[in-house]
Order: sequence, then structure tokens, then C-alpha cells
Amino acid sequence: MEDASGTALEFEYRVRIDHLLASSIHRYEGRPSDGPRPAVGPDDFARVTVRAHLGIVGDRHFGKAAHRTASVTIMAVESVEHVERSLGLAHALDPLDTRRNILIRGVDVDRLRGADFSLDSGSGPVLFHAHRPANPCAWMDVMLAPGAHKALRGRGGLRCEPLSSGELMRGPAVLRSSHRLDDGDATLF
Repeated sequence: MEDASGTALEFEYRVRIDHLLASSIHRYEGRPSDGPRPAVGPDDFARVTVRAHLGIVGDRHFGKAAHRTASVTIMAVESVEHVERSLGLAHALDPLDTRRNILIRGVDVDRLRGADFSLDSGSGPVLFHAHRPANPCAWMDVMLAPGAHKALRGRGGLRCEPLSSGELMRGPAVLRSSHRLDDGDATLF
């Protein structure tokens, strides 16, 4: 498979899409000590529609010019599990509290920086370009656990631009990338 410029997406990984978030409001606004804005409805969906250069239909960043190259965020669920381990937590954290749009399991997402990649969950591939890190903020200490902000540094996922339109759904998926995301062994994190 190739991206829009003809670059080969030669590296293929079996992943799992655990969550698909599309939120019509920005819940982490203002000071973290004030707490998040209340949800206005469900925001974790079984299926989402992605539009090229616009984002995820129904998401607060959809079609906003300021977010064209960063309208979709992607993160590895393993990054949240790293926070649990590094902080010695006895309970599981909710990956949705990171407010990333696509939460996948099976690859080190942060290694996609600068890459073109596609996700195919059964309805055909959706092509993205991973532009820059989605750096964690102080809200992570409030929403996940004290110390989560620091534990997520370098693991906060990426801000991406969708280059093609399509649908994504939770469950098994194939990620194809122009960059290798492993070191040739089974250890990813």
C-alpha cells in the first residue's frame, strides 16, 4: 500500500482499537483544580467517520482551520498502563481520560512521528500523517493520578491529519506505516 505521495506503507502491524473518542466540547478547559466540564453525551463510540483534512465527524476539532494538521489524536493504551506501573497504582486507569481520539493497543504510537500511516478496521484503510506530539498536560495529574503528567512525557501520542476519508471501528485493525515501529523483536514498550 502507498500513501497519497506514493510512499510505501511497507510496515504492517496487527493492532486493536480499544476506544474511539469524539467529543463535541473541550472538557479540559480552565484550571485543572476546577475539574472538567460535564459531558454532554457519550463520547466513546463503536464507530467513527473520518473526513480527509477535517477530522472526526462530531468532534470539537472537526473542520477547524487551526486544527487541520492536528485534528485527530492517537495514543497507545500501553502508555496509560505504563503510568499505572510507574506510579505503582493498584487500580486500572481509564484511557479515555487522556481525551485522545483513537486509543490503540499493539504498537508504540509515539514512533509514528513524521510518518504516514493507515488504520484499517474492516471498512478500508484511513490514511493519516502524524505531525507532532500530543504532549500531556497538568490535567493528567487530576484526571489519571498525581504524577501522571510526568509519567506520560514522551508517551502522550500524536496529533495527526487525516489524509483520506473513511470509517474506523473498535476491535482488531491493521496499521500500516512508512516507519518501522519496532526493533524487529516482540518488545514494543
